Amino acid sequence: MSFVTISGLLINAVLVSTPPLLLAALGSCFSERSGVVNIGIEGMMTIGAFIGAISAHYIGNGWIAFLLGGVAGMVFGALHALACISFNADQTIAGTAINFIGPGLAIFISKALFNSSDTPPLNPDSKLPKMFSGTFRPGSFGYNVIETYPAAYLSILLVIVIWFVFFRTRFGMRLRACGEHPKACATLGINVRRVRYTCVILSGFLAGLGGAFVTLSTVSQFRPSVIVGQGFIAIAAVIFGKFNPQGALIGCLIFGLCNGIKPLVGSGNVISPNLVSMIPYVVTLLALILFVGNSRVPAASGKPFAKDE
Repeated sequence: MSFVTISGLLINAVLVSTPPLLLAALGSCFSERSGVVNIGIEGMMTIGAFIGAISAHYIGNGWIAFLLGGVAGMVFGALHALACISFNADQTIAGTAINFIGPGLAIFISKALFNSSDTPPLNPDSKLPKMFSGTFRPGSFGYNVIETYPAAYLSILLVIVIWFVFFRTRFGMRLRACGEHPKACATLGINVRRVRYTCVILSGFLAGLGGAFVTLSTVSQFRPSVIVGQGFIAIAAVIFGKFNPQGALIGCLIFGLCNGIKPLVGSGNVISPNLVSMIPYVVTLLALILFVGNSRVPAASGKPFAKDE
């Protein structure tokens, strides 16, 4: 293959692999910066992937299914917020429970509806549409890079929007303050619980969108293994990116590139497919080992705040 073809395939792989990670990572940024640890990103992505798939199956509209996947994640985000903020539950245990409830509920409903843990394959018209579909010759650089899902570019645009919200708005200032000094915020009249509820629910919504993107783009159906640890990779990207949206983008691009390398490395059957599939996870571990010491966790992260005083 030529350099242009290989580069086009790599960029295409990044554009397909990065959005679900990035959307989930941006959601994690909201939750973590407000002071609530959200280990449940994986479960929120899974339920978003499932609801996105069955919504597309029954409704036949990819964009509506994409949003409904986000709403499903938002419901689980609200559940996590209720447990952690209102009832002061251990945030790590609550998130772990979400990671069990999300996939378990998805498989239960799938078997009830379709007598299988897998949903039926989606009709191409029910999936997320591509930009400039049919414009470029298959295999060309334009086909691989330009003729892609607009939701991929939307996720990158969200990085700019969320960075602006975090660092250029009053809400962003309060959000970051609640993750650092919640008692001082309460003294100044800021409703810490309300801010944290908003951020955790937004976290679930974005994670649900990330899961829905997976089933509505390349996979085209829900399977129990469809997310396969992407939620944890997204959390690793947030830690790598020092809990900032721009840093999370860099981390997600690196992990997305690793996913893109997999089919190229494994194409000649020289390396075992099992070893090739390990690449993103090995890179995740290395990133955490090498860079986690440079990340400063928000001071109040994981610490319950009993009430606004």
